[in-house]
Amino acid sequence: MKRPKSLFLIITFLLSFGCALFVAMKVFPNNPFSGKKAQNTAFDKIQDGDIIFQTSQSPQCEAVRIATNSKFSHCGIIYKMNGDLFVFEAVQPVKLTPLEDWIQHGKDNKYVIKRLKNNNVLKPEILQKMKDYSHQFNGKEYDAYFEWTDNRIYCSELVWKIYKNAAAIELSKLRKLKDFNLTDERVEKILKERYGNDIPLDENVVAPSDLADSNLLKTVIDTY
Repeated sequence: MKRPKSLFLIITFLLSFGCALFVAMKVFPNNPFSGKKAQNTAFDKIQDGDIIFQTSQSPQCEAVRIATNSKFSHCGIIYKMNGDLFVFEAVQPVKLTPLEDWIQHGKDNKYVIKRLKNNNVLKPEILQKMKDYSHQFNGKEYDAYFEWTDNRIYCSELVWKIYKNAAAIELSKLRKLKDFNLTDERVEKILKERYGNDIPLDENVVAPSDLADSNLLKTVIDTY
């Protein structure tokens, strides 16, 4: 007669332990008893309006890195949309890209995220204004000629204009195309393909490196 009672106690214990474990897994999703690997919490540091940089892999991007003496050749703005993270970027065409996909497009999946040192200025109404302003560029052609117009647009120009025109923040001073290192043969090759012999040396330009070096920004995440 003792065996059924002992069996009942064992079953009761197992059921109680199982329920407790289930509750622990629900309350603490990274509980080691769950058998699942803890989630990467790096993304928890990201805020709406952060700026992300990476090293892209293409002849043009290589030319950008050489001309600007920087490892960065591409950038975008991170927006939180319905709880998910996206990068608003100027590629072909300008679009929102899921953050994880965007990271995978860069060399070795490396990236740097920067934020305004005085991030209090990006209040909800300012962030909404930035998103509303961004909408006019969505779907536009990528500007391979680096013209300072809104007809087509390139990555760092997109970021600069959103901050300047929607948040009244000038992240960096504009430069002229002639201010960059244009003498390297790889840069000369791209310029020749784009402009022939009529290179717009006095065109206003902002490079990813100009934004990355801005004294208004601080580094939040650096995976290099």
